[in-house]
Formats: sequence, structure tokens, C-alpha cells
Amino acid sequence: MKGVKRAEQNGRTERAILVGIILPGEVVDSDDPLEELRSLVKTAGAQVVGEIIVRRYTIHPGLFIGKGKAREILSLAETLRADVVIFDTDLSPAQIRELEKVFSRRVLDRSEVILDIFAQHARTRQAELQVELAQLEYTYPRLSHMWTHLERVAAAGTPAAAVGGIGTRGPGEKQIEIDRRLIRKRITLLKRRLASIDKQRQRTVSKRRQHFLVCLVGYTNAGKSTLMNRLTSAEVSVADKLFETLDTRTRCWKLATGQVALLSDTVGFISRLPHHLIASFRATLEEVVGADLLLHVADASHRQVVQQIQAVNKVLDEIGCRDKDQILLLHKVDKIIDPTIRTILKNKYPHAIFISALTGEGVDKVSQAVLERMRGKEVEVVIEADCTNGRLIQYLAHHARKLDRTFHNHRVRLTATIGQKHLAMLGRFGEDVMICPAHQQAD
Repeated sequence: MKGVKRAEQNGRTERAILVGIILPGEVVDSDDPLEELRSLVKTAGAQVVGEIIVRRYTIHPGLFIGKGKAREILSLAETLRADVVIFDTDLSPAQIRELEKVFSRRVLDRSEVILDIFAQHARTRQAELQVELAQLEYTYPRLSHMWTHLERVAAAGTPAAAVGGIGTRGPGEKQIEIDRRLIRKRITLLKRRLASIDKQRQRTVSKRRQHFLVCLVGYTNAGKSTLMNRLTSAEVSVADKLFETLDTRTRCWKLATGQVALLSDTVGFISRLPHHLIASFRATLEEVVGADLLLHVADASHRQVVQQIQAVNKVLDEIGCRDKDQILLLHKVDKIIDPTIRTILKNKYPHAIFISALTGEGVDKVSQAVLERMRGKEVEVVIEADCTNGRLIQYLAHHARKLDRTFHNHRVRLTATIGQKHLAMLGRFGEDVMICPAHQQAD
């Protein structure tokens, strides 16, 4: 892939012009429609030197934009000495090729920039394989337009009959087919390796099932990693960049009354996230699928917070998690200057918790809400079991409260207040375990 070059060119950072496309019926940020693309390009390592918004009623089949607007962008690129033109939409291979002919510069679309950022931030073997798979699946349909130099070779003196057509067959076609076979083979290999890693991960996850698993989800740069550090003292990497976190990271979260949950930080979502990225990162997102509870973190100070919440819910829907138990956390409330905004959000999301990982506001409420979801409705019960059933006693020590115990004839009787969700798990500790409500104590 071409990507946004992170290395400096001739001693300077690569210079980019951004092009926003507004089509009929599209919902965009009227104040700053290119804000997100600007952040993406900045994260990728380029310098934005110019921006232009194009309103279209229809898509030009060859250039996406009209010829007149293309000439206007060319003039701007020449004036600002831009190296690359980046579109805030997905372009077809033919459109990229035609635009590069007009601009005499590299042309990237939104998906290519996102893939480039993912490639920068991949840290683990799994993330690296996922990025490579996404890149190959993006590149595969574009191969036929990566050999246009062979047209010039044919035109320079090779007879058309010798290449089987006017610049389209012969060695070029053979090379394309070779590349396609190699890419298909590599894609198959990557999927096998990811499947193997996923099996290992599933075994790891299955070992955690005795713990309550909570996953942080949310729009990229909503502050999930900062919140995780606040809740668990995890000291995970935090940066004001999009997609800073690609790999799922799980830490122990010590709640009140000695309860322990597992808290996972996942890859941030974004509007119009390319579908091949969702498919490639499905193994990572399956941590979300297997979670007992989702903490949906949203940047309450952002102008487009409502749209960002909707974008996250859309991705959750795509991976089958839309109806999973979820708590909405309106984060970064310390940045809200106008109290009216807080009132509006409270009315729109009455069950949300307002928090700030920076100041600590609302963090205790989050812990309490998670505890309530862990336990379910609490009941008081009497549990009898063999006194050698150490696994049961240890489980109750972690998940029950007001634990009183007495011993009689090698049996232990425990009176405990426990959540219904944890109560339902007691059957796995042996057939000798007997449970009854506290007001119906067995003799």
C-alpha cells in the first residue's frame, strides 16, 4: 500500500490536502466537516496544508468529483506544494488512478489512511497479522490498476499483438495473475494463523470465566485507556491520537467489598470504519462479544458526541453485541464549560453516568453500578456443603457478603447475602451443595 509516508521527504514532513465530499442526505458536522479526517492524517504523521469541501449531487464515475473541481484542487496542490491529496471517502481503484493522472500526485482515500495508522500502532503478533490481512484485502481488488506502467512500455514500441491487446495483456496480465495468486495464498495463510491465535485466546478467556468480564468500548480517543488507568492503575499507554490502542489489554479491577472483575480495553471505533477492518479485527472484538458488561465511554465534551455514540452502537450491532448489557459513561465532563450541554445530555441519556478520569468525578458511581450488575438482585441464602469443598468457600468469600459459617458432622453451613447471578453459578461446585432461602433453613 502507498500509505501516508511517515518518513520526512527532503527534510520535511509530507504535506497533504484534504478533500471532503458532501452528498445529498449525508449528515456531516456543519462546523468542521473535516475534523475527523484531519485528526487521522495528523495521527498518520502528515501535515495538513490545505482543505477543500466539495458538494456533489451525483458521483462522477471517473473522478468522483467533477473535472472543474479536480482542476481547482490541482491548482491548490501546486500552490501549497502538496505531496498527497486525501479524500474523506472511499474511492474505487479506477477513480484513484484517474485522479492521480490529473493531480500528478499520490491520492489516498479514507480507508487507506486508517489502514496506515493501524499498521503504525500494531504491537502484538495478532495485531500485525490482522493489519496485514486488512491491507491485502484492500489491495487485492486494486491490483489491475497497479500495472499501468506496462501500458507505457507497450506504447513505446512493443507490438500490440505481442502483448495480446492494447496495453492490457501480455506480461502485465501475467504479473497481475501471479500477484493475485500470491495474495490469495497469503490471505489464506493469515486467516489460518489468526484462527490458531484465536483458539489460544479462547482458551485463555475460558479460564477467566469465573470472573466477571467488563469491556471498555467507545469511539476512538474517547479516553478509554485513561479511564482504565484510573480504575485499575494499569499504566497503559495514553496519547491524544486516534487508534492508540489496537490490542485488547485486560487487568484486574478491585471493586468495593473485595469483589474483583476483569476490565478489558479494546480498539476504538470510528464512523465509517471499513468493513474489511471489522472483519480482520473480529478476533480482537470477540473480547467484546464474550463480555458480561460493556462500559460505553463517550467524550461528552465533543460536539459530535451523539453521532459518535450512534457510530459505536452501529459497530456493536454489526458484531452482534447491540443488546448486550451496557452502561453509558459520559466522559471528560471536566471539559464541559457550558452547563446547558450537561443538562441536554442528562435529558437525552438519563441513565448515563457523568465521569472524569482526570478529576475522579463519578468514578465511584461506575464501580457501584458494575457491582450491582455483577451481583444482580441480592438474596440471603443458606448454603450447605462438605467442609472440604474449598473451591466453594473461596468463591463465596469473593462474591458474597455477611458470610457466617457453622460446622456440623463434616458439613459447613454458610449464611450469605449474594447476587442472583453468582448464586446461579454455585451448582458447578458439586452435587453435595445444598441451597435454600434463609427463611427456610433446613434442619
